[in-house]
Amino acid sequence: MNSLPLFHRIAGQRVVVVGNGDAADAKRRLVERAGGIPCGEPEAHHARLAFIALDDDRQAAAVAIRLRTKGLLVNVTDRPAMCDFTVPSVLDRDPVLIAIGTGGASAGLAKHLRLRIEAILPPALGQLAAKLNAVRDVIRQRFPDMAERRRAIDAALSEGGPLDPLRGDAAERVDSWLAANHSAVDARTVEIALTSDDPDDLTLRQARWLGVADVVLHDAAVSSEILARARADAVRKEIGTDILPAGDDGLTVVLRCP
Repeated sequence: MNSLPLFHRIAGQRVVVVGNGDAADAKRRLVERAGGIPCGEPEAHHARLAFIALDDDRQAAAVAIRLRTKGLLVNVTDRPAMCDFTVPSVLDRDPVLIAIGTGGASAGLAKHLRLRIEAILPPALGQLAAKLNAVRDVIRQRFPDMAERRRAIDAALSEGGPLDPLRGDAAERVDSWLAANHSAVDARTVEIALTSDDPDDLTLRQARWLGVADVVLHDAAVSSEILARARADAVRKEIGTDILPAGDDGLTVVLRCP
């Protein structure tokens, strides 16, 4: 991964768009769709982001330099090497946004990946997100312990769970999920015998375990690509150092090299 994916809030803010023609018009529409206000280079002092859609390489590079010196992050259409940021293909299930990027390598590939995913996700997915946001305080009261709350939500949103995001009626089931009795998740440990350093060789079950594990214990030689599949906030310990136990509940995954 050579880029950090971020969602930048631009509602009500000016965004510089330099250029004419279809490419520049598309950037202006994109800015407006996100609630931003397209403007020209003379208003750059009001902006933090800029899109440059110019055919001439030297002209585009000159504009990019001028805008960077004013503190703006710059995207230059079809010139990834000149870009501070790239624009992903966006699947919009407001407030759920799924962004698919290739670092500027192929906008076409990003688009077709989005179209495949779009066919899988139900149109009501945004309603589920909005409902979960609306009952955020209720969820905190129902599960006051943060770790317990995360595990309960993970279980509900998992494949086949009561709030499975691929269910078209998931939003309608939130209230009944909150009202149900929830038993504590027993502590357990699973061991994964890796077959290679390639995360694509993980089985679907192994990938799910890594994605929800509270603690990841691993051999020293386990690749960083495998470890990157674990939750960012999971506790990670190399086997052979002072091992931190999982606690009274939760999932511990042990990764063993081949």
